[in-house]
Amino acid sequence: MAKPLGVQLYTVRDRMKSDRDEVLTRIADIGYGAVEAYDPLDDPQGFRRVVDDLGLVVSGTHAIDLLSKDTGAVLDAVAALGTDSVIVPAGIPAEDFTTRDGVRRAADLLNGLAEKAAPYGLRLGYHNHWWEIEPRLDGRHAIEVLAGDLSPGVFLEIDTYWAAVGGADVPELLGRLGDRVTALHVKDGPGVKGEPHTAVGAGTMPVPDILAAAGPEAWRIVELDDCATDMLEALAAGYAYLSRLERV
Repeated sequence: MAKPLGVQLYTVRDRMKSDRDEVLTRIADIGYGAVEAYDPLDDPQGFRRVVDDLGLVVSGTHAIDLLSKDTGAVLDAVAALGTDSVIVPAGIPAEDFTTRDGVRRAADLLNGLAEKAAPYGLRLGYHNHWWEIEPRLDGRHAIEVLAGDLSPGVFLEIDTYWAAVGGADVPELLGRLGDRVTALHVKDGPGVKGEPHTAVGAGTMPVPDILAAAGPEAWRIVELDDCATDMLEALAAGYAYLSRLERV
């Protein structure tokens, strides 16, 4: 059975601060079946109760706090969410992806965190922006070099939009990375830095080709960093578009 479409809740971060439960209800009402959290330390037990009541699956959570706070406390909170996936979304210096030694440092950091996450029943992943894509080392995007240095259990969540902005042919990149990719951030927009994103299907991204290139078991997580229209309306439009693709 295909995994349900999900939403990275960073998309609605401002509304989550004022009315978390209502926002989660709206997301479920749109039809999404999964959510990806971004701050596991923010009331994990309460969050879990709400998503369980709504029938939402927690596909994973971003946890940048793994790089700066008590690792055990962060992993305890992640485990309380009911997911098995914790993702480092940023925080490694961009310059580390411009040299071979820097990529090795990044991989060593992630591999070490993966070892700490394993006793909690958690897998560790890494989420890219453009700065892991733009640099090329030995003819490959830096993210591909990183993948080769990661322990087998560490997965990648490929942000397809930032991969394109960084210069990658995203379907080809996904094909080369293969099963290392277990989640996608599906987003759309004009394909340039500094411009607002759009609802999925309303921008320049070759979304059908990207989805076809990813493994069938990879999570499809919709995200908008920012948007010129209402975020929830954009999420609804993106859900409608992606649902039509699934029926084709």
